[in-house]
Amino acid sequence: MRLRTAFAALLLLASAPALAAEPAYLDDRSTAASLVKSYYNAVNRHEYARAYTYFGPHGGPKPYDDFARGYADTRYVAVLTGAAQSDGAAGSIYFTLPVAIDALTDGGRHRQFAGCYVTRLIEPTNQDPPVVPMYIYQAKLHAAHGRLADILPDCPLQ
Repeated sequence: MRLRTAFAALLLLASAPALAAEPAYLDDRSTAASLVKSYYNAVNRHEYARAYTYFGPHGGPKPYDDFARGYADTRYVAVLTGAAQSDGAAGSIYFTLPVAIDALTDGGRHRQFAGCYVTRLIEPTNQDPPVVPMYIYQAKLHAAHGRLADILPDCPLQ
């Protein structure tokens, strides 16, 4: 029994560096869900300049310094996405995506948010170089409480 306990302790210690490792780099703008997951991957890696670029050619909803400061106390963000709905308009496709997130602060506090992201893909055939990839067009989140699957909202098409 002692040998089994000692072995379990060694396994836990051996995996500790892996548990604290930085998440693998993810930059996938092929779907609304992968775009939002890539955004939070940048946040989790503290790559705020990269995260800011997911808001497209005009940047985020506020100046970059304010944007980065907003994540100063964020250790990690877990994200759950629902099914995206699409709607086309004037050479663009907009995807509305339900999202639930759990943000862990440096102080160990969990804060949940839920809401809807709208992403935009300008039809590549309507663009000249440089082509703008899919980007976050709009994000509306509100405070929520509970398991991510339980707080994932229904999002009407925007």
